[in-house]
Amino acid sequence: MTGRKLKSMDNAVEIVPPYFSVKEAVFPFTKFPEADPILGPEMKSTGEVMGTGRTFGEAYAKAQSGSGVTLPRSGLVLISVRERDKPGAVTLARKLIEHGFELAATDGTAKAITDAGYACKRANKVREGRPHIVDMIKNDEFVMIVNTTEGKTAIKESNSIRREAVHKRITYYTTLAGALATCEALDHLDSVEVNKLQDLHKEARS
Repeated sequence: MTGRKLKSMDNAVEIVPPYFSVKEAVFPFTKFPEADPILGPEMKSTGEVMGTGRTFGEAYAKAQSGSGVTLPRSGLVLISVRERDKPGAVTLARKLIEHGFELAATDGTAKAITDAGYACKRANKVREGRPHIVDMIKNDEFVMIVNTTEGKTAIKESNSIRREAVHKRITYYTTLAGALATCEALDHLDSVEVNKLQDLHKEARS
């Protein structure tokens, strides 16, 4: 923009701070129950927060807390993922079990998890008969849901799951990356360190 190269400018060096910062969008889904929480090109957020920590997990935990997301400590987690996410779902299952959670999954995901040697009970999709996933959500059986979809049909079929989960204020992830990050955050729910932005800025510059 200035017509000069970065190397010719004073202090034009990359600053790598000795801490992590995670920015999280704040969504109004609890106030607008008809809004779909699935990711897309539309601007749905109404604000944003930032969490900082000495580890990624700590920063992510703070960002989730600041955005109003309550991370569960135990209970039943539903996992239902698209085909290409199944290897990652096995990793997620292992991490959740290590943190003391129980697992339920739809047919294909449950098979991938149980074939890997992890305990997981099967949950019916809405079209597979009752009681199905939405029934279980209404009965407060899940503390967290991880649901990744692909294709118009799958997205449409899972709409009722997302809508009911939002209504029940269940922690809900539409990406595997978000769910895996949560596993790191769970280790830092009780270790809260408060930092002033001015101090962090000085630390990054030192």
